[in-house]
Amino acid sequence: MSWFTGLVVFVLVWWVALFLVLPIGTRPEPEGDPEAGGWRGTPANPRLGLRLVATTALAAVIWLAIWGVIESGWLSFRDGLFALPNG
Repeated sequence: MSWFTGLVVFVLVWWVALFLVLPIGTRPEPEGDPEAGGWRGTPANPRLGLRLVATTALAAVIWLAIWGVIESGWLSFRDGLFALPNG
């Protein structure tokens, strides 16, 4: 895997991981204050910094697993079960 392909895969995995991490532990405000910019249902304490760090850590673990499978040759489209027939 080239560095550019690895970066693209990491960005895609990071976005998916972000949407996995965002709803974890979120408690909505029962009554929001529209004058202060909050609406009913907005997170009381979003902790976005912690969520970004958790997303990056999760994405790194998933990316390492993807990189390991690709570099090991265990899953290959060039030879083996998933290879295209020659002809």
